[in-house]
Amino acid sequence: MLSAMGFLRIRTTVDERPGRLASLASALADRGGNILGLSVQSDPDGTVDEFVADIPATPETVREALEAAGGRRVQVVPATAHELTDEPTRALLLASRLRAMPWRLPELLAELLRADDARWIYGDSVSDLPDPTLLIVPVAARRAVRLRRSGLPFTLTEAARAASFVRLAQPASEPVGNEREVKLRDDTKVTVRPLTSIYREAVRDLHDRCSPESRRFRYFTAMPALPPRTFDRLCDRSKGYSMVAGHDGQVVAMANLLYTPDPGVAEIGLLIEDGWQGRGLGVAMARMLVGVARDLGCAEIRATLLSDNQRMRRLLLSLGATLAYTEDPGVMEARLPVATMASA
Repeated sequence: MLSAMGFLRIRTTVDERPGRLASLASALADRGGNILGLSVQSDPDGTVDEFVADIPATPETVREALEAAGGRRVQVVPATAHELTDEPTRALLLASRLRAMPWRLPELLAELLRADDARWIYGDSVSDLPDPTLLIVPVAARRAVRLRRSGLPFTLTEAARAASFVRLAQPASEPVGNEREVKLRDDTKVTVRPLTSIYREAVRDLHDRCSPESRRFRYFTAMPALPPRTFDRLCDRSKGYSMVAGHDGQVVAMANLLYTPDPGVAEIGLLIEDGWQGRGLGVAMARMLVGVARDLGCAEIRATLLSDNQRMRRLLLSLGATLAYTEDPGVMEARLPVATMASA
């Protein structure tokens, strides 16, 4: 039997350290809490753990307990028994309703994300004042749905869910994995294909032709060849998605998107032959990988790069990524939301 104390929806940002989730669960258990639901989401400041709990304690008491257990930005709001519905089932039922009634998109988006308000907006939808309780979900050119939810800011994972939900009401896009022809800035055409084991020798030749500096920018070391185990990992679809660009029988570039241990997060990497750099090929392949990440359900793309890699820095900034230095001053991290997180 569930107690009569009522339910709470609890969110806390956690550090990526072993045992942190266990500490939070113990803090709830020490106050008589019964965890009835748990989800792990990606957000710019770290991983967000969300609990639905039946607990005989006030929201303030719960917040203080979780902060003492190592939680950051703890938020506690009332919940209802209705929120214990199986989330995948609820999303599928909402998707079915959207397919039948696409004109009800704002209403159904609000139900999906438990938002307080949802409405169409037109024209420029983003201001210079970020508000995490607002989410702008693009639908078409100069048309979007604005969601508002007090109490719980939207996460990157929720933005990705919303973007995927909107796509149900849009025409089908080109499926992931198709061969594509890309025209570069100088009108040269290259063909981009998924990386498979048949390209093993061609990728080895690509590394041979790349300068030590290009390889250092990609791998942080001027490795003369890609180890066989690493190549096999890049070809493994259970580990991510990789593609190669070919011209005149040679592979001239490789782009990789690899899953990380963080939920909903993938890491991007590019290797472009020196003579093909600065012609738009890297940007084109990076944009393709952003589309792949979206199709695979990722919430965020990250990249780790050397701080003197100016070309990669410009590329990532052009995609809308944010850059920050790590504890190593020679290394930077880029973060790019796959779905558009926006402000009022």
